[in-house]
Amino acid sequence: MKYLKKTTNYCLHYKRYPSVLEGYSDAGWNTLLDDSKSTTDYIFTMGGGAITWISKKQHIISQSTMEAELISLASASEKASWLKDLLSEMTLGKKPNPSILIHCDSIACIGRTRNKYYNGKLRSIRRKHSTLRSYLTNGTINMDYVRSNENLADPLTKTLS
Repeated sequence: MKYLKKTTNYCLHYKRYPSVLEGYSDAGWNTLLDDSKSTTDYIFTMGGGAITWISKKQHIISQSTMEAELISLASASEKASWLKDLLSEMTLGKKPNPSILIHCDSIACIGRTRNKYYNGKLRSIRRKHSTLRSYLTNGTINMDYVRSNENLADPLTKTLS
């Protein structure tokens, strides 16, 4: 009850316009000592406020930071596709809905995704790459680079003290 009493003035603020949906994707690679799995983190905002976010352990063991970021970006793109479909059914969305911009703080991951071919050895990572490529090709998502300190999903990769 102490917590609720002290946080009564905390809230999310949403602006009515512009109602642009955008996402932020990040990954924490090998952050835990007890296993080798990374974390997937993303946040989607609309009207200046967060509407959905996630921080969860990845099911695939990635071999590098770039692969962990690619897995996280693939999860974020799947959520972006779902949100785009939801917005198209609501009156809030513009017809046709523009591509959803996902900000990522890994230049290597963005470059690898924009490349047609994935030459990695893991089939599961190749599937994630194919998913991202299809969303990029059909215009569901678009990606750009954002610095880590400006990435809204970056704090989700940090452990709590």
